Amino acid sequence: MLSAAHMGGTELQFVQEVFETNWVAPAGPMISRFEGDLSALTGIAHIAALSSGTAALHLALRLSGLEAGDEVWGSTMTFMGGVAPILYMNATPVFLDIEDAHFLLDLDLLEEELGIANLAGRLPKVVITTDLYGHVVDTKRMRSLADRYGFVWISDAAEAVGSYRDGWHAGRGADFAVLSFNGNKIITTSGGGALASDDGAAIERAKFLATQAREPAVHYEHNTYGYNYRLSGICAAVGVGQLQVIEDRVMARRAIHDLYRTGLSGMPGVTFSPEPAGMRSNRWLTTIRIDAERAGFDREDARRALEAEDIESRPFWKPMHMQPLFAATRAVGGAVAERAFEMGLCLPSGSALTHQQIEQVVDVLGRLAN
Repeated sequence: MLSAAHMGGTELQFVQEVFETNWVAPAGPMISRFEGDLSALTGIAHIAALSSGTAALHLALRLSGLEAGDEVWGSTMTFMGGVAPILYMNATPVFLDIEDAHFLLDLDLLEEELGIANLAGRLPKVVITTDLYGHVVDTKRMRSLADRYGFVWISDAAEAVGSYRDGWHAGRGADFAVLSFNGNKIITTSGGGALASDDGAAIERAKFLATQAREPAVHYEHNTYGYNYRLSGICAAVGVGQLQVIEDRVMARRAIHDLYRTGLSGMPGVTFSPEPAGMRSNRWLTTIRIDAERAGFDREDARRALEAEDIESRPFWKPMHMQPLFAATRAVGGAVAERAFEMGLCLPSGSALTHQQIEQVVDVLGRLAN
């Protein structure tokens, strides 16, 4: 698999504790412990453990005061779950291009467009940054832009748990940070996510909305509508165990990335993303770009060759502005993302991969080059 779940050994012990205390529902001490552990990891003061990263983004948008028709700007290169909640809110997405090195939202382009929008009186209500493949956006610059132009900054750090930039964990410094613990992430709760913020009142409101917005009455009383978005105690128990090995998982994925980089270093037309000073990516997925003219084969040739050996690989996320659903949606730029999608391939990156398995991938690609 591209990124298989990797248990640490203590998860079952915590799950057993949940069963013994009968806190299996979306409430109880294990959920509180998981939230506390996440806060300690990220440095973000308040956490709501939820059923998915998509649920976390939906709640973040609602808590941002988003109304129908408001614009939400974000990177065109992202996963559908990082965009669909904008539609749930009947808001209007606007897609911006990425920078070439790390596939993150192009902050030069963003700043330019914010200046134009400010003069026209049509600033976005929310801007979402996506920490793609474990790379982390320039936090200080994003915070400065958010403060200057008054938008709510939501950091989609779903792929970047365990990643840091300038000493800050991915998502820290944003108004809201979205985390994911899906089965293919660097740590997992089988399915699950979290919403993080330094605004304690906002996170308490998120927990309220995530439990059907039930008012504190002996009967079921509702002044507004909510969702069934809380994480179960069983899943939280898995997460507590997984967090005990997060640093091991990050180091394993970074070592896997280095092995690929070494193994493919002499192959013309195959390039890796650099890691700038101050960033420590979790290298959730090792990605390469294949320049067909120089390599003699393209991304699809490589993917099919690996598939023939029963090895899973995957193209980069298809840019949102290229999706049929968003054919009529405004996009600013897009050529960089289109080129990255054309050339980009995600290699098997699970932290339990063996050297032999990595060598097999390198061998398959090496045969294409010869």
